[in-house]
Amino acid sequence: MVEKLLEMVLGKVEQAEIYSAETMSDGIYFENSDLQYINSDFQSGLCLRIIKDNKLGFAYTRNLRDGDRNTLINNAIDSLKGCVEASFSFPLTKVDKSLDTYEGSIEKVSNSDIARECKRVCELLSQRVDEQININAYRAISNVRLLNSSGTDISYKSSIYYFNAQLVYPYTSASMNRSIVSKGFVEATDEYIDYLVFMFKNSLKDVLPKTERLKVMFLPETLYVLLWRLQTATSAVSLYQNISPIANKVGEKIFDEKITIYNDPLDDSRPGARMFDDEGVMCRRFHIIEKGILKNFYYDLYFAEKLKKESTGNGFKGSIFSKPTPTLNHLFIEKGDKSFYDLIRMMDHGIIIGEALGAHSGNIPNGDFSIGVSPAIYVEKGEVVGHVKDVMVAGNIYDVMKSVIGIEDRLYPAHSGYFPSMLFDNISVT
Repeated sequence: MVEKLLEMVLGKVEQAEIYSAETMSDGIYFENSDLQYINSDFQSGLCLRIIKDNKLGFAYTRNLRDGDRNTLINNAIDSLKGCVEASFSFPLTKVDKSLDTYEGSIEKVSNSDIARECKRVCELLSQRVDEQININAYRAISNVRLLNSSGTDISYKSSIYYFNAQLVYPYTSASMNRSIVSKGFVEATDEYIDYLVFMFKNSLKDVLPKTERLKVMFLPETLYVLLWRLQTATSAVSLYQNISPIANKVGEKIFDEKITIYNDPLDDSRPGARMFDDEGVMCRRFHIIEKGILKNFYYDLYFAEKLKKESTGNGFKGSIFSKPTPTLNHLFIEKGDKSFYDLIRMMDHGIIIGEALGAHSGNIPNGDFSIGVSPAIYVEKGEVVGHVKDVMVAGNIYDVMKSVIGIEDRLYPAHSGYFPSMLFDNISVT
């Protein structure tokens, strides 16, 4: 079907790309330790990008039937009226090896299996805490295929299992949580349970410390606040728009030497690995920051052409039906040499950012942030003693990330990658 579509569209345009995807997923949600719903979903779609007279066109459909081909093609051609310039070419990509992105055993896992695991964890947690327990879990299997007029015809199949337990603080929506991700079904470990219980029980008490400049720990789940600013500053979009404050600082030290951040889509020990991006460009491992030094920016095809660079294989879609843009989906922060509990013991007094509110606040391209924290877990004399309400934390990443006290020796799944907890000094807390 897609081969016929490519043949038809090439009679009308100079270049074409077809991206087709389908995802089957099952989601399960427990609220207050009770099953609320089981949701099974199937999504499929097809996107068509065309280039004609150095103009880029785009259209998509959720269901390509024989009679819809001409409609899809005509919609893409009509979109050329937007006059989006496109001087790049769709690449010819041949994949001679594959990554281990799919675990077949996940197909044998039933909704009942996942629900039993959710119930088991609820029971284990409820034996040790008296507050509300929520759990969200799902599994998904995806198939993606990409063809273009240059001769590319590549595909991959992937699987993911996700599990997230939340312990909810009384009379709030704030929670202590952590995620588990894998290519196949795995049970939550005792260590996972112990972490949630330790953090939650020790931080239940309301405390009212003086607000000042404190030591602040970002958990893996909240580091996206800082990384969002770095991702924006190192994106080809910001370079093209001339809004990156570090555009001319490659080779310069901009962070503490303890910080190394790299992009690695090829690491298939974890779910989500990619051999090629959503434009068919081969992915590769490269550093964004190495020992505090800015090393690289990242590009898709469109902005690479605008800036006279090569795509770094970072043209990814936000959804099946969106256009590729420069994106870092596979970030890693190099682990440090301190255990999580060592980092806590290094805090005379400070807070741990459990969840961030308003991460979009502040001048993101410039690196500024100002967030609400809930829960703001308070540490005194190296021990978790409670949580603080109505806390704001503010700063600029180019100051904050020069003041690293310690980095955890383990990585955990979080938004856009795998990160350790990081402890910083002298951050404004109000």
